[in-house]
This record gives sequence, C-alpha cells and structure tokens, in this order.
Amino acid sequence: MRFIFSSIAAAVTLLAALTPVQAATYVIDPNHTFVTFEIGHFGTSTNRGRFDKKQGSVEFDRVAKTGKIEMVIDTESINTGTPAFDRVLQGASLFDSAKYPTAKFVANQLSFRDDKISDVSGTLTLLGKTNPVTLKATNFNCYASPVFRREVCGGDFEVHIDRTEFGLDYGTTWGIPKDVRLSIQVEAVKQD
Repeated sequence: MRFIFSSIAAAVTLLAALTPVQAATYVIDPNHTFVTFEIGHFGTSTNRGRFDKKQGSVEFDRVAKTGKIEMVIDTESINTGTPAFDRVLQGASLFDSAKYPTAKFVANQLSFRDDKISDVSGTLTLLGKTNPVTLKATNFNCYASPVFRREVCGGDFEVHIDRTEFGLDYGTTWGIPKDVRLSIQVEAVKQD
C-alpha cells in the first residue's frame, strides 16, 4: 500500500514538472516606479521632471523568456518642482494634457542577457501618436519582498526619443533640442 501511495505521489510530481509554466502577472507599484525626463535648455543646463501618477501591469515568464508590459502615465501629473513651468508643460503647445491626459507604453518583446532583461521593445503613444521605442535595461532584479511578502521584479530602463516624432515641436526653432532622455525606474509586485 505504501508503494502505491509513493508511486502516485511520484507521478503527480512528475506531471507537475512537465506542465508548462505560465507567465506570472505583476502589478506596478506606484511608490517604487518613477518616470522621469531630461532635456537640454539652450545648451546651458538640463531641465528635469517626472510624472507622479502611473499604473500598469507586467506579464513575465522567466523560463520562456517572454512577457508583455503595459504602463499608462498621467500627463497632468507632470512635476518639475516649479508649478508655473508644470502648467506650461501641461498646456496646448506641449503635452496638451486637457486633450491627451495620458501617455501609454506597451511592449511585447523582452530581450534577455542570461536571466536578466536587457531591453524591452514596444510602442510609446503620446499626443495621440504612436512610435516604436526600445528601452535599455541598466539594472534588473527580482527579490522576495519582506513588505509585500511576494516576489517583486523591476529595474532601471532608459531611452532617448525625438520629441518631434510625437508632435512636441515647441521651442525647436529657438534651439531647444529634439532629443529627450526618458528614464523609468519600475518595480512590480507578483499577483496570486
């Protein structure tokens, strides 16, 4: 009888091992996720800002090395530390937040170096225009969070975009650069 139960337990274990692993779903933690930008200011200094409100999810399968990401950014939450400048950026000549209250990043191609994500390719939609972008990972890790008591995965990603491809032409005739550096620090919490 003991042999029969042992055989059944071994068969169940073997079947579980043969069952394909499915992608886990992670929800972006807004308290550990930051979307920031940098743009030159007349060749003298760098303007920096961030978007305070963002949400999204990640599907990630480490074994298959696949996944997809969706992040929505509230353009009205732009924060440079100077409220008057924030209002200019939210205005119709730049982000036009009244008409386009969100920007969206969607990716379905994750590239890996060993077990770490090296870059993420997808599209960025801004001012109603969608263009391809590839975010390079400068850091990536997963860990067991003592706070959430779940796995958390995340990293630091960056990309340079030509803002005029999205219709953000303001100031280019004055010498304000087209090139904008976007940095995304993201952590996402695994769901049950």
